[in-house]
Amino acid sequence: MQGTNPNTSRRSVLAAGGAALAALTLGLSACAQEDALAKQAKAGDNKNYVAGDGSVTEFAAADRKAAVGIKGALFDGTTVEPADLQGKVTVLNFWFAACAPCRVEAPLLEELHQEFKDQGVQFYGVNLRDEKATAEAFDKTFGLTYPSFNDKDGGVLLAVSGLVPPGAVPTTLVLDKAGRVASRVLGEIEKGTLKALIAAAVAE
Repeated sequence: MQGTNPNTSRRSVLAAGGAALAALTLGLSACAQEDALAKQAKAGDNKNYVAGDGSVTEFAAADRKAAVGIKGALFDGTTVEPADLQGKVTVLNFWFAACAPCRVEAPLLEELHQEFKDQGVQFYGVNLRDEKATAEAFDKTFGLTYPSFNDKDGGVLLAVSGLVPPGAVPTTLVLDKAGRVASRVLGEIEKGTLKALIAAAVAE
């Protein structure tokens, strides 16, 4: 029986350890925010959207910019003016039907809509690319009862330029009672987190 060469065994262990470390490092870097949106945009995987990483940004009241000048038409033909965002907390969710994370979070948004509507919180979807029939089918599939903007012309998106990266879908904004952006979730929402952000805006 031949003995095991200790140097060979040691080299094998070190090699395995090095491979594991490399895999761990790769995994950590994949989770890092290191220009993740740019990397996805360059990936060329044809999913036609850039998914955010779920990062949450809160803006202190003293640091908030002026009220957003949102004006646009909902799919039902109703026009929404900036004045309609005054005096109420507003949640804006940017989406379109083929976006997989949008489909995951849709039922959670509806649950939060039901939970907060009696506190005067209004929810609007902002659909960036679908035809009316597609958007309505999505609403029916997920039981959504709040309306969505038909924003194929990008008017609502332009009104929040700098806060919602073009193509970064889904993105969710919480506006305070003065129509200013109080917080943002870039990517798929976590229900408990968005609930806390809405509650904080309601309490102001």
